[in-house]
Amino acid sequence: MITRDVLTEAYATNAGAVQQAEALLLEFEQSIAPGAWPFLDKATIISELRARIHNPFLVSQGGQPFCGPASVLFELVRKQPQRYIEICRSLFLVGGFHSVSQYIASSEPLRHSSFGNLRMGQADWMVLATLRDVETRLFPVEPNAPNVIRNLAGMTKSWEMKGWIREILGYTNIQYCQAYLTNDLEALNAAAVTIQAGGVAFALITAEGMLSDKPPLVPFPSHWIALLGNVVIQAEAIEFDIYTWSKQMRLKMELGEFKKYFWATITAL
Repeated sequence: MITRDVLTEAYATNAGAVQQAEALLLEFEQSIAPGAWPFLDKATIISELRARIHNPFLVSQGGQPFCGPASVLFELVRKQPQRYIEICRSLFLVGGFHSVSQYIASSEPLRHSSFGNLRMGQADWMVLATLRDVETRLFPVEPNAPNVIRNLAGMTKSWEMKGWIREILGYTNIQYCQAYLTNDLEALNAAAVTIQAGGVAFALITAEGMLSDKPPLVPFPSHWIALLGNVVIQAEAIEFDIYTWSKQMRLKMELGEFKKYFWATITAL
């Protein structure tokens, strides 16, 4: 079985974009304009941005409930490093940035809050906290979403994910697929096809069931991940690659376990 090194692939296909991102970052580094975040350090931000355009897996949600925005941010860094630098530069300097169709602004209380010990980089905090802060104001509730998705407090909802994919990543052909129990393999295979075609794919899973050895008594959707493809389906087992919690992981599990903990996908081209 041949597995893919996603980071090596990104370098091979995106080297020119990374170089242009480096040039934008150098301009940002050399500017003397003051920042809009009193408790964030520009030198630290620059260092973290530089590290991430060379290794997108460094994007981290830390201990915060930012799994949805973090997955989208990971794909932004991986596929559009120039746009990533532009967003971060604007957000640091003026407190907001232009998305595809809106101006996304961090709130003054957020910008003046102390960074503290959040177990995540300042650059990640600046972007992810802003995205989470404005989610409910930008994207209205999607009334046709399943009740279990609509009612879970604190989790990024499917309509919010679709909003970020459209506004941050710029994709317009966005498809949501409810996958739980009956449509899971079809949804995963469709995601793999989208990834192979150059798009992006995300999945809503039960984190405790798929990412730990302490499965919950009752499965429930709790965590967004970025799907990276490399799907292998056997008679009673399944394997595929993902990004979550600042690393690439290869999930391997029995098919029955997969069906219990795989809830939905969102794909975009």
